[in-house]
Amino acid sequence: MTPLYEDNHIIIVRKEAGEIVQGDKTGDTPLSETIKAYLKEKYQKPGNVFCGVVHRIDRPVTGVVVFAKTSKALSRLNEMLKKGEIHKTYWAMIEGKRTEKEATIESWLVSDGRTNKTRVADAATPGAKLSKLHYRVIAEGDRYSILEVTLLTGRKHQIRVQLSSTGTPIKGDLKYGARRSNPGGGISLLAKRIEFIHPVSKQPIAVDTDPLPEMTTIIGSTSKAN
Repeated sequence: MTPLYEDNHIIIVRKEAGEIVQGDKTGDTPLSETIKAYLKEKYQKPGNVFCGVVHRIDRPVTGVVVFAKTSKALSRLNEMLKKGEIHKTYWAMIEGKRTEKEATIESWLVSDGRTNKTRVADAATPGAKLSKLHYRVIAEGDRYSILEVTLLTGRKHQIRVQLSSTGTPIKGDLKYGARRSNPGGGISLLAKRIEFIHPVSKQPIAVDTDPLPEMTTIIGSTSKAN
């Protein structure tokens, strides 16, 4: 966990692959608790420290995550999330190349809590939800490409399953068809940027984080080729 931005109402951090945002059945310490400890020590606060979870990204994913430091900020951010007023941009390193260099992918997705997987289904399938994302290719190597992805809906594992189901699984994502795992067990999907209007000050907030090391290799080789 690396702090990227903080004020009186919110804190934005970079989550590393393997960290969990919120407590789950594994019993591992979630980021929400790590941040509470960080804030308690930084400000020498007695008693409990508030840290509200606004949104989550998958355990094997790295990237930007927002937490609320006050209940006022949490309730407002939750409402903004429902209205689609928090904009997230991802970078995905995929196996192979996309035929179209920029496109929107639409599919109906069904999540199965028992297997912790999401699959593409027919529109008539019970529980199926229309899911949309937009991507553009920003770099291509011999074996891998990097896409900038904008989520137009927010479904469980959406980027992972939609890219895999259209022939380009994310590097390291064994769950969704990658050929081999990444060292450390993470996948090459990065929550790169988040943008929204501050829930209290009403000022625009935009926080970006660095690419994954494997991504910089592809970006570097592409820029040299050009």
